[in-house]
Amino acid sequence: MAISDWPISEQPREKMLALGPMAISDAELLAIFLRTGVKGRSAVDLARDLLQQFGGLRQLLDADKEEFCSNHGLGVAKFVQMQAALEMSRRHMLEKLVNGDVLASPDDTRRYLLLRMRDYKQEVFACLFLDSRNRVIKFEELFFGTINGASVHPREVVKSGLSHNAAAAILVHNHPSGETRPSDADKCITQRLKDALSLVDIRVLDHIIVGDGETLSFAERGLL
Repeated sequence: MAISDWPISEQPREKMLALGPMAISDAELLAIFLRTGVKGRSAVDLARDLLQQFGGLRQLLDADKEEFCSNHGLGVAKFVQMQAALEMSRRHMLEKLVNGDVLASPDDTRRYLLLRMRDYKQEVFACLFLDSRNRVIKFEELFFGTINGASVHPREVVKSGLSHNAAAAILVHNHPSGETRPSDADKCITQRLKDALSLVDIRVLDHIIVGDGETLSFAERGLL
C-alpha cells in the first residue's frame, strides 16, 4: 500500500506537520527525506531496511559516497542532498553562536562542536576565536593528526588568533576513541597554549574535548 493511501494521521509528512519533528521515528524522518520508495516497498519500508542495514541513522549519515550509493533506492543525488542537509545544520548552529554570547549558550556551543567534530577518524585540534563580547569570530581547524594525536604548535595558534583580532578563545579537539578523559598531553598543551596566548592578551576560556556523543570541559573540571 502506498503511503498516500494510509490514514492522514499516519503519513510521516502530515504527522510531522501536526505534531512536530520530535514526534516521528527515525524511519519516518528518513522516509520524508527519501520521498519515494522502490517497487513493492514504500518510502517508510525502504527507510526501515536502510536503518537496519546500516545499524542506525547516524551510521547512514556517516556513510561515504560509495557505500551510500551502493544501496537500492539511493544514489548520487540523494547523497548530495544528505550532505547538503548536514552542512546546513552545521552552519545554522554556527550562526546561532556567531550572533550571541557563547558563554551564555554553552549547550549550543557543545552541540555545534559535537556535530562538527565527533565523527572524525583522526584527531583534529581547532579553536573558536571570540571577540571582546564572547561572540564567535571564527571556528578554525588548525592541526590534523593520526588517530593517536595531533601535533599542536602554540606559535601557529597565536598567529591565527592575532589574524582574527581575537580577544578570547575556546580550544577544542576530538578523541576518535570516543573517550573524553583528558590525557597528560592534553593538560600540558592546554597550559602551553594558555601561557602563549596570554602574552598577546587572548584569554583561553575553555578547552573542550569532543567524544562520541559527549564533551568534557576543562573549565568545568577546574583544569584551566
